[in-house]
Amino acid sequence: MRELLRSNDPVLIDFVVVLLRDAGLIAHIVDQHTSVVEGSIGVLPRRVVVDADELAQARRILREADLSQWISSDAER
Repeated sequence: MRELLRSNDPVLIDFVVVLLRDAGLIAHIVDQHTSVVEGSIGVLPRRVVVDADELAQARRILREADLSQWISSDAER
């Protein structure tokens, strides 16, 4: 699994997951339970991860949706 994006914005995260799933990719949200431990105040970001083989396609989907600024720098490698 590779990190695609990291954000505190639950709407953005859900939107990205739906975009990827509509394209046939499986996306997972990680760190979701960690954010609950910190009191759900939104300090700790959640990450969207995809299978390493699907990372390039997922990055393309985000670029086409004009969400390039959200692509994690870890996803650039």
